[in-house]
Amino acid sequence: MTVAIVLFTRDLRVHDNPALTTACREAEAVVPLFVLDDELLAKVRDAPNRVRFLVAALHELDSELRVRGGRLIVRRGHVADEVERVAHQVGARDVHLAADHTGYGPKREIALRERLSQTGRRLHPHAASITAVDPGTVRPDTGRGHYAIFSPYFRRWLDTPMRSPLPAPKTVKVPRATGVPIPESSALCTGAGSPQLAVGGETTGRKMLEHWISGPVTRYETDKDVPAVDGTSGLSPYLHFGCVSATEAVARVDASAPGGTAFIRQLAWRDFYHQVLADRPEIAVDDYRPATEPWRRDPHAVAAWRDGRTGIPMVDAGMRQLLEQGWMPGRARLIAASCLVKTMRVDWRVGARHFERWLVDGDVANNRMNWQWMAGTGTDTRSSRVLNPLRQAERFDPAGDYARRWLPELAHLPGAEIHRPWRAGVLAADYPPPIVEFNGM
Repeated sequence: MTVAIVLFTRDLRVHDNPALTTACREAEAVVPLFVLDDELLAKVRDAPNRVRFLVAALHELDSELRVRGGRLIVRRGHVADEVERVAHQVGARDVHLAADHTGYGPKREIALRERLSQTGRRLHPHAASITAVDPGTVRPDTGRGHYAIFSPYFRRWLDTPMRSPLPAPKTVKVPRATGVPIPESSALCTGAGSPQLAVGGETTGRKMLEHWISGPVTRYETDKDVPAVDGTSGLSPYLHFGCVSATEAVARVDASAPGGTAFIRQLAWRDFYHQVLADRPEIAVDDYRPATEPWRRDPHAVAAWRDGRTGIPMVDAGMRQLLEQGWMPGRARLIAASCLVKTMRVDWRVGARHFERWLVDGDVANNRMNWQWMAGTGTDTRSSRVLNPLRQAERFDPAGDYARRWLPELAHLPGAEIHRPWRAGVLAADYPPPIVEFNGM
């Protein structure tokens, strides 16, 4: 009997999974394997929201496999060691996994390839599994390894043929293989995380995708920047963990409908940052462009920003939502980031680490590159861009609904008055005065 291993990484799904589909087609039996990689776990030990989501996603993946006659085999240790042990145990000659060109992915692939080749086994990475378009596919004609500007990348991205979404295998036959139970998240991380964190996996994510494309996506272009109306899809954690396929999301959204193009454009931004980081992995920690001014060290300001106590309601509302839910809408992220790096002049890496501590969708490529974009050190050519929080509030939260939701101590202030509590006589003991000054105060 021919046996293959499918090593799940950031593709925790059975629908539109090239690695799983290929393994089920070419082998008589398949081991669906997830390794709790000690090296990766050490990096997320202080990120309980992502760990809690991962555990929920593993349970839903196991359920999807059991519906098809299979089950998820979980191991813990060094990924190359565990894959080799399972391959030896079941007599597998081929290992399939999603190609991952950013962060830890390339290092893991090299280690696996070297280890498996020693015993005549083969590694098969499958492209366009984590992103809609593989990072190496869309390259500029100049010979550079990546597009540095989004607009020409997006035009090329739209012209790039994408594979059709793959159906889930009808059956998954799993040979006898040993594993460990899916652990409780508390065994893998420190801290309880956000009290209102929403977790799920493929089953949950597919329901959200169905709901999104059934109607709400048509309002995306007008609602995505209005935090109070929850006008985004909420799919970012499911895309980050691969519970929902980016390729399928692009294929199923009607680009000709209102909001459809805007949503697809956001998925292209996700691919854009992956192709930048795949070519320049060092910019996860280094500036893409040199900073124009030195950064300031201000522990008091950073602590106030982290806790949602800057005295600037539009900033604090987003930061409180982050702590409470492990998520915040894109507009709120931009406003909070601009306050830290442009108004306070604090290094973007401080903000990026805090976001990755709490964000359930804390993707390295998108998080780090978006922070650099706002800091003026990234791919954005307008390095002087500053988002005035009052102007942002007037435009995107004119009635104060978003601020009122997350700042209960200011809920008594009517309408837009909530965005200038210092004018309404609010006591510093109830809500702090602004930590910095800005135009329009």
